[in-house]
Amino acid sequence: MAKKRGTALDESEKRKLNKQNLSKLGGIFQFLMPYKGAFFLGLVFLVFSSLTLLTFPFVAGKLIDTAQGTDWIVSDINSIALILVGILAVQSIFSFFRVWLFALVSERSMRDIRLALYARMVRLPMTFFDKRRTGELISRITSDVSMLQDTFSVTLAELFRQVVTLVAGVIFLMVNTPKLTLFMLATFPVLVVIAMVFGKFIRKLSKSTQDELAAANVIVEETLQSISTVKSFVGEAFESARYGSGLNSVVGVALRAAKYRGAFISFIIFALFGGIVAVMWYGASLVSSGEMSVGELVSFVLYTTFIGGSIAGLGDIYGQVQKAIGSSERVLEILDEEPEPVSGTKAANFQGKITFDQVGFHYPTRPEMEVLKSLTFHVNPGEKVALAGHSGAGKSTIIQLLMRFYDVQQGSIQVDDRQLHEWDLQSLRSHVGMVPQEVLLFGGSIRENIAYAKPGASEEEIILASKKANAWQFISQFPEGLDTLVGERGVKLSGGQRQRVAIARAILKDPSILILDEATSSLDAESEFLVQEALDELMKGRTTIIIAHRLATIRKVDRIYVLSDGEIVEQGNHLDLLERADGFYANLVRLQFAD
Repeated sequence: MAKKRGTALDESEKRKLNKQNLSKLGGIFQFLMPYKGAFFLGLVFLVFSSLTLLTFPFVAGKLIDTAQGTDWIVSDINSIALILVGILAVQSIFSFFRVWLFALVSERSMRDIRLALYARMVRLPMTFFDKRRTGELISRITSDVSMLQDTFSVTLAELFRQVVTLVAGVIFLMVNTPKLTLFMLATFPVLVVIAMVFGKFIRKLSKSTQDELAAANVIVEETLQSISTVKSFVGEAFESARYGSGLNSVVGVALRAAKYRGAFISFIIFALFGGIVAVMWYGASLVSSGEMSVGELVSFVLYTTFIGGSIAGLGDIYGQVQKAIGSSERVLEILDEEPEPVSGTKAANFQGKITFDQVGFHYPTRPEMEVLKSLTFHVNPGEKVALAGHSGAGKSTIIQLLMRFYDVQQGSIQVDDRQLHEWDLQSLRSHVGMVPQEVLLFGGSIRENIAYAKPGASEEEIILASKKANAWQFISQFPEGLDTLVGERGVKLSGGQRQRVAIARAILKDPSILILDEATSSLDAESEFLVQEALDELMKGRTTIIIAHRLATIRKVDRIYVLSDGEIVEQGNHLDLLERADGFYANLVRLQFAD
C-alpha cells in the first residue's frame, strides 16, 4: 500500500536555492516588469526605512551618555528624546510608502499572472485536462499564486530589509565599538552553525513523525471509504488493530523527536544566553576600563538585538523563498504548455459536409486501447445521421474528434472537403452546435445561459430562440422571467427545462452542424415530447449527427451507422436495418423492446 503524505508534503514543495531554481522565480519577474518603477521606488523607501531605524540605537546610546554628562551635538536630553521620536516618525512614513508600493506591485502583477494562467488553461488541448485533476489546476491559480503574492508583497521586502539591517548594523557596530563587535563575531556564528545543524536533524525527525501519522490516517480514510466492505467481512477488530499499530509507530518516533528537541532547546538556551553573558561581561569590562561609555554599550545591545532579529527572520524567509520557487515552477509549467493552434482557414460559406476516412484513434492516456479502427463514413450537407451501438463502441469519440478535442493517429477527417487540421479551430467550432445528454448550465440566469452562444444577442432573439425550443412557456411563468437564476450547474431547473434551455442556446448559435447526444433519454413522457418537438425544429436544414441511446428516436433519420468495437458493422435507414433479422441493429432493437 502506497503511503499518503500529510503535512510533510510542505517540505517537498521547497526547492534548493541554487542558480537553476532561482531562475524559475526569475521567470515570474516578467510579470513585475510593467510595474518596475513602483517596485524600485518601494525598494528605495525600504532602504531609507531600514537605515533610518538603524540610527535609533545610536541616538538612544547618546541619550544615556548625555544623561551622564557627556557632551554630544545636542546636550539636552529632551531634545535627544524628540530626535528619537522624529526618527520613528520619519521611519513610519517610509514604511507606509514601502508597504503600499509593494502591495500595489504584487496585487497588479498577481492579477496579471492569474489572468495569464486562466487564459492559457482554457486554450489548452483536452489531452492536458485528461492528465490533470480539476482540484490541482484550481490550486495553481489560487494557492500557488497566493504563495507568490506573499513572496512579492512581504517576503522579498523582508528579505531586503533584513539584509540591509544585518549589513548596516554590523558596519555601525564595527565603526562605533570595534573590540566588542569582533568579540561577538567570534562567538555567535559558532552558536548559529551548531543550532542550524542540530535544527536540521530535528526537522528530519519531525518529518518522520508526520509521515507515520499520515500513514496511520490513510488507514482511517480507507476504512471509512470502504466501511461496508469492512463490516461485511467483519474486519472491525483487524482495522482497529492495524490503526493501533500505526499510532504506536507515531508515538515511538514522536517521543524520540521530543527527546532530541528537549536537548536542542536546553542547548540553545544555555549557549545563547551564555554568549550574551560573555558579550555583556566583556562590554562591562570595557566600560569599567574607560574604553567604552555606558551609552555605547546600550547602543551595542540594541544593535545586537536588531541583528539577532534579522538573522532569525532570514531563516523563515529562506523557507518562504524555497516554497515560492516551487509555486513559480508549477505556474510556469502551465504557462509553458502549448495551447491549441489558432491559425487556419475561416470559411464564409460553411456547408457542413463531414467525411471520416480510415480513421484510427486511441486516447493519449490509454495508448494500448484502440477506440476507433479504420473507420470510414460520410455525412452530406443537411443530412440527419445517427450513430448506434453498445456503450463504449466509439460514438462519443467520433464527436470529440470532429470537434478536434483530439487529433487522429491514423486516417483523416474532412469538413467541407478540407482537412480538419487546416481549419481555424474557433471558426470550425463556431459552426458546430451541441445538445448533450447531461446538460450542465452555468450558475447565472437563464438569459446568460441562452446568450452564451451569442453574447451580443438582443432580447427578441433570445425570446424567439426560447419559443422555438419550447422553453418560453416555462420561462414566462417564472416571476423573474429570463433573469431567473438557474443555480449551480442548473440544479434549480428540472431535466426537461435544462434540456430546452440548452436547445434554445443551440438555436441561437444557428450552427451548420448539429450534434445531439440523445437529449431525451432521461426525461419523462411529457418533457420528452416537448424536447423532441424542439429538436425537430432545431434540426431543420442542418447537418445533424445523433448519438442514439434509445433507438425509437432515430427512425426518421436518413442513415444509421451501427458501431461495434470502434468499427462500422452496418449502415442504412431504420427499416432497411430491421429487415436483416440476424443483423446487429435488429438485435439491438429486440433487446431494447424486449420488455
